[in-house]
Amino acid sequence: MRARDVMTSPVITVTQDTTVKEAATLLAANGFTALPVLDDDDRLIGIVTEADLVRDRFPRDPRYRHQYPEATPPAETVGAVMTTPAVGMSASADVADLVTAMWDDRVRSMPIVDGSRVVGIVTRRDLVRVLARDDREIATDVRHRLAHYGGPNRGTVAVCDGVVELGDEYADPTDRHVAVVLAEAVPGVTTVRVTDTANR
Repeated sequence: MRARDVMTSPVITVTQDTTVKEAATLLAANGFTALPVLDDDDRLIGIVTEADLVRDRFPRDPRYRHQYPEATPPAETVGAVMTTPAVGMSASADVADLVTAMWDDRVRSMPIVDGSRVVGIVTRRDLVRVLARDDREIATDVRHRLAHYGGPNRGTVAVCDGVVELGDEYADPTDRHVAVVLAEAVPGVTTVRVTDTANR
């Protein structure tokens, strides 16, 4: 499975000059956790997250303000609060590598780029949506891919909680390998197992 299979596209972006208020409105209205920041040539230069926007944004309770140093006025534009440089991954990146990068970098979203142009974004919500995909939809997609390769009714397909069981009556190692690769590329598949049905 590739990043292009799970990404949200087109992606909503902002510039350095976008106000913090405008960026917050975009996040809240669309249910996003981050927005890619582009320069005047539409190149990815940063990312602005919920955490970036809320940091130092709320004034202290006036009853206790005297206990703290004078606060500086919060920044007004995305350029002043964004995280930069931003990391992006290719649309052809393996989703397993994408998840590892998001986990290692402790980020909730990853811009997907074609060169320096942003073509999409993958969020944790996108990944959870794939995991939650209905088993019947997954089975239909697996059958469809296998039919293109080996013809209709080549074997049996059963799916439970994203785990695909392929019943194969032809014990050919190459065919089985191709069938597993095709099934693993279906969004929502977590594991593929092949069972020999030739003698059943």
